[in-house]
Order: sequence, then structure tokens, then C-alpha cells
Amino acid sequence: TVAVKHVNKKLMKRDQVTQELNLLQRLQHPHIVSLVDTFETSSSYAIVLEMADQGRLLDYIVSWGNLTEEKVASYLRSVLEALHYLHNCRIVHLDVKPENLLVAHNASGQPVVKLTDFGDAVQLNSALYVHPLLGSPEFASPELVLGEPVSLTSDLWSLGVVTYVLLSGASPFLDESAEETCLNICRLDFSFPRDYFHGVSQAARDFVCLLLRTDPSRRPPAGLCLQEPWVQAPQGDGRGRGESCLDTARLISFIDRRKHQTDARPIGGVRSFIQSRLHLGGGSGRHGNQVNVEKSFRVNALTVCSV
Repeated sequence: TVAVKHVNKKLMKRDQVTQELNLLQRLQHPHIVSLVDTFETSSSYAIVLEMADQGRLLDYIVSWGNLTEEKVASYLRSVLEALHYLHNCRIVHLDVKPENLLVAHNASGQPVVKLTDFGDAVQLNSALYVHPLLGSPEFASPELVLGEPVSLTSDLWSLGVVTYVLLSGASPFLDESAEETCLNICRLDFSFPRDYFHGVSQAARDFVCLLLRTDPSRRPPAGLCLQEPWVQAPQGDGRGRGESCLDTARLISFIDRRKHQTDARPIGGVRSFIQSRLHLGGGSGRHGNQVNVEKSFRVNALTVCSV
């Protein structure tokens, strides 16, 4: 069984599709959805991909329930292994988000997380590369938001946001507009509300903080992340993880909200807005005057990362 991704010729140029195909043809990893074949119709390019029979990761989590930190760490290990492989090839994905994490069951019925959608991926060389800011900026790194050159660790920032979402069902930087969301990202304005992180270990929060660092050079590469005790496979000591089941009710609302937005349209005017607000200093952040975005998930926010 395979999956077919149809790309409308009116929406994407041939060279863009060719770039994605050239990358996919070179990649072979158990945690990356593999390319099977390609063909072309009068109206679209068709990319035939390996089928991930359990669908998207968040849908899988919600349908199966019983989410624990150990399971979250296991899912993240799979993504980190995929990123470690990509980054060793100097390829940056630039679109790590929940929708691009799929699940397949292996021969023994265990879930295997796979990274997909390489439409934004590029191979970094000596030339600096600035990536366009498209659609929702929720998972975008500060350098991408500001129009600065991306790096391999841009993917690690995005994975930090994904980790936050898996642990809480909420989005760390989301605000009422794309502009305000981008400003929160650049200010590193997020927290761990008690109501949303009840039962989540300090080790898990520390891992989020490790990835959500404004300076790309201070984010650890994927290989080092795999050595973090909280991420590693259990060795009998629990690795400092919380043992209780995590509340997945908010993930349902998160999934529904994401279904009704697009990540394909360019966002205009954001960078000039951000630069002007950052230049002015923009006040003391949101924690004293919070907005109702995802049911006010920052209310009672007391724990803030210091990075």
C-alpha cells in the first residue's frame, strides 16, 4: 500500500518539485517516509510515498490514549534520529510540525514515527539560505521569523515546540495574530502553566528549554539531544520522567484548530512589524496581560525558562 501526494502545477513550479524529489531519492532511513515512485498528469505532479498506516501522530495519540512521558520521549527519539541522519547530510527539513509526523506499525505491532513532507527542505552549503515565512508561524524558529539565515538547528527549535504540544496539548507561542505569535517567538515569551503541565516532570520541561533557545548556536544538535537522559530509552530508573498519564483532551482542540488553517500562504509585513516592536522594546511580555487563545492556557503560568 502506498500514499500519493498530488502537487497542483498551478501552485508549485517544476523546479520546486524536482528539488523535493532529488532529496527524497537520496534518503533512506527507518524514520523517514520513503519515496516509491513519481509520475505526472496534465494538472499535477504525483509523488508516490511509503504508506504510514496509522496516520498522523497526534490523531494516533488521541485515538489510543494512555499517553505518558515515556511514550512522548520514544516518539521524539524517532524524530531526532531522522533529523540526525538528515543533518549529517547537511539537509535541513524546515517544516517540522505535528502534521508532518506520521505513524506506522512495525511487524510486531509497535508504533514507528516517520518524518514526511520535504517540500521546504534544502541542502545547506557555503551560501547562506533565508527561508520564506509561510502560513502559521507556530513552529517557526526566530531566525526564520526574522528573515535571517537558517541553520540545521532551526529544526531543533521546531521540535522543541512539538515537544511542548505533546506534553500539554497547547501551543507555546500562539497569540491572536501571526504578528503577535512571531513577536512571542522572538522574545522567547512562553511558560509552563500549572494547569497544563500538572504531572509533567522537570526533566521534560528542561528538555523543552534546551531546544527553545533564541541563538541557533546554543541549541544542541540532534545527536546530542539523543544523549539527553530524559530522551533515552528507559533503563529502569525512569530517567526523571513523570509516570502518570498525560491529559490529551486539549490535543483534540489543537488538531481541530490546525485543520482550519493553511501553512501555504506567505505572511506579509510580519518582519517589519517584529523589527519595529523589538526595537521599541515592546513592554514586559504577555504574562501580566494574557489573551484568550487556546482557552487561556497561560493563566497560572509561573514557570518560565531562563535561557
